[in-house]
Amino acid sequence: MEQQTEAMLTGTDGPVSGTITHITYGEHRNAYRFDSVDNTLHLVVIPNDTGNWQRIAGSEPYLSGWVDELAEQIAKIRS
Repeated sequence: MEQQTEAMLTGTDGPVSGTITHITYGEHRNAYRFDSVDNTLHLVVIPNDTGNWQRIAGSEPYLSGWVDELAEQIAKIRS
C-alpha cells in the first residue's frame, strides 16, 4: 500500500487538509498526489528536469502557490 502523509495547503477560505502520496503517474516514477480530506481538491506534481516542481494533473481551479507549498512538504517527507 502507498504511504500517505498528512498535509495542509493554504486555500482562499482557509486551510485545506489532505494527504500526500508518493505515486507512479504514467512514466513519472517520482510523482506525488495531494488529495483533500473533503475530496474536492486533487493535485499531482513532479520535479522537472531542473528540479523545480510542476503540476501535471489535478482538479480545477487550483492556486499556483500550492505547487510550492507541496514541494516544501515533499522535501520534508523525503529527508
